[in-house]
Amino acid sequence: MTTIAAAPAPDAQRTALTIILAVSGAHFLNDLLQFLLPALYPLLKQTYGLSYLQIGLLTLGQQITACLLQPIFGLSGDRKPKPYWLALSMTIVAAGVALLAAANSFWLLFMAAVVVGTGSALFHPEASRVARMASGGRFGLAQSLFQVGGNAGTALGPLAAALILLPLGQTSVFWFLIVAALGLVLMTHVGRWFVDHQRMSASRPAVQLNKPALSRQRLIIAFAVLGALLLSKFIYIEGLKSYYAFFLIEKFALSAQEAQYYLFAFLGAVAAGTFIGGPVGDRYGRLAVIWVSILGALPFTLALPYLDLFWTCVMSIMVGLILSSAFSAMVVYAQELVPGKVGMVAGFVFGFAFGIGALGAAAMGALADWIGMIAVFQICAFLPILGILTIFLPKTAELHPERTPA
Repeated sequence: MTTIAAAPAPDAQRTALTIILAVSGAHFLNDLLQFLLPALYPLLKQTYGLSYLQIGLLTLGQQITACLLQPIFGLSGDRKPKPYWLALSMTIVAAGVALLAAANSFWLLFMAAVVVGTGSALFHPEASRVARMASGGRFGLAQSLFQVGGNAGTALGPLAAALILLPLGQTSVFWFLIVAALGLVLMTHVGRWFVDHQRMSASRPAVQLNKPALSRQRLIIAFAVLGALLLSKFIYIEGLKSYYAFFLIEKFALSAQEAQYYLFAFLGAVAAGTFIGGPVGDRYGRLAVIWVSILGALPFTLALPYLDLFWTCVMSIMVGLILSSAFSAMVVYAQELVPGKVGMVAGFVFGFAFGIGALGAAAMGALADWIGMIAVFQICAFLPILGILTIFLPKTAELHPERTPA
């Protein structure tokens, strides 16, 4: 049995939509800043003579930091809420952005990647916690709204690259410190709401929450399966974020700026899919969304490397739309596996996703130096087949036996 604060009164139990939108907006700004580095990859490759492996290592430096630190930050927040960590996270990201704008070597770029990744590691578990607190029980919707903000920020990155970064050069990154300042103001506002919410929660009597009747072994299997599903999803998506532009340049002889528009189309589909997945999971069940999302993307990933430019774009949009729809469902499902550990579980899911995606991107870069980017996309197309492992995840009746009719 786990002790938590009692449910709010009915008028306070409604979804705090303004707070969820504020957190989503901050996620938009954070992930836009996070994507400045990948958006610069074509320019950095040419300017500093980077190999695909070095580009993969920059992605690794940015994401592995989040992988290692997010569960730690999440667990710390579970033990003692830290409302103003959100504002602190944006300050750290701003420092990383400034370093990115000024960096003139691979190792300074790598350091900037690590600093930006640290800010992201601090942001995601606490922001996910706030979205859940403000959800009024509509966890999938809240998580989707939170996630779609980040995906929209990432999707805007290629447009920023095509219209600002690539024409004006690396130092134009300094202008994005204005974005960081806006994020800091927004996160300070959310932090104040967080404080007020904690004060109200502390004044209510505690209630008891039943944990799912799952054995330790069953939990280990469930998280291992979730890890494999995250691996299949995020290695492919992070690979496209880092290398899709290079794939298009290599196969269709596009310019760097032209390739960014196609990357924008893919990332826009990722944002749309993320938004759709959460509410659908609330209505039809999270396992159904996970099944369709991972395995459903397989025909499109298999076809993508063999088509002309138009149909390659269409396939990438379908992959982004379908493959991204599972993430909100996976976050909420994982939180239901371990009630009372919202921040730690969110930190694990986000951290593992970022980390495995970064390792996969680095491996893809090393492989591309050897066999070419087109061949790498042909090999990685088989990753969604791991979706078949969803069959081993506990069903809703196991997670919530109290909901099962007698």
